[in-house]
Amino acid sequence: MHMENPLRTLATAKLKRAVEIREKIESMERELTRLLGIPEKLTLGHAVRTKRKMSAAVRAKISAATKARWAKIRAAKKNTE
Repeated sequence: MHMENPLRTLATAKLKRAVEIREKIESMERELTRLLGIPEKLTLGHAVRTKRKMSAAVRAKISAATKARWAKIRAAKKNTE
């Protein structure tokens, strides 16, 4: 079943109006963050994801578990041959 893109069926005037509304929303969000003193990068529209760091011990534990899992798979494969 082929679904048509809804943006293609909208009239140009409606698309322009939608863009205007979106710009107003973004402007109001910026004004609100300035008013509340919230850094703009922390607002919903600009969510910042911090990279999680894994300790060496956790990486070693994951590596050991992976190696053990693959060893078990290889051993099972060897027994079926």
